[in-house]
Amino acid sequence: MNEVEKYIQTFEPEIKDRLYKLRQLFFEVSANTEERIRYKMPAYKIGKHYLYFAAYKKHIGFYLVYKLLDLEVHLKEFRA
Repeated sequence: MNEVEKYIQTFEPEIKDRLYKLRQLFFEVSANTEERIRYKMPAYKIGKHYLYFAAYKKHIGFYLVYKLLDLEVHLKEFRA
C-alpha cells in the first residue's frame, strides 16, 4: 500500500469510494501519471503539472492546476 492509499484508507467508506474514483480518473486520463503525497495531500503529476485533492469531513477539495482543461469534462460528475 503506497502513501496515497494509506491517506484514502483513513476516511469513511463513502468518502473513500469517491477518492478512489477520482484517483482512478487521473490514471485513465494519463497513463504516465505519477502519484505521491505533497503538502500532506495526494498529488498527481501529469507532464509538468500537478493535481491535488484533499478530503475533509463534509467535502473533497480538488486543486486543479491550470492548463489541464482536458480533464474538466471528466470532473463534472464530482461537482456538487
